[in-house]
Amino acid sequence: MAREWTVGEVAARSGVAVSALHFYERSGLIRSYRTAGNQRRYGSDVLRRVAVIKVAQDVGISLADIRAALDSLPEGRTPTRDDWGRLSAGWRDDLDKRIAQLKKLRDGLTDCIGCGCMSIDRCPLRNKEDRLGHDGPGPRRLVVP
Repeated sequence: MAREWTVGEVAARSGVAVSALHFYERSGLIRSYRTAGNQRRYGSDVLRRVAVIKVAQDVGISLADIRAALDSLPEGRTPTRDDWGRLSAGWRDDLDKRIAQLKKLRDGLTDCIGCGCMSIDRCPLRNKEDRLGHDGPGPRRLVVP
């Protein structure tokens, strides 16, 4: 028989708060079942799924994208190395874009955030006379297309 985990055991083992586990469950990221006494129980696969959620969240993957990826896995089976490779490959383009954005931000900033404030004459992101305002709101020069 496969090991069953209580919500407290999953929280302790995964390093995720009980409230976060409940949120993940309400969001469809993980599943539990109820015992005859109406207590939540999780299968062993939930630990790997929570690990995937944590890693994906740490790099900025949205919960909607995480849910879509986890939905592609067979229910009740611990995700494998091949599963993780497939999931992470699906996120690669988005992560590459984020990395490029962060590099541009790191390398292009001195003492402003590209806000177009026009008050820092030496800023490489200066937006004299708000010329970039015609292109829409928000920072324009630091956005990676």
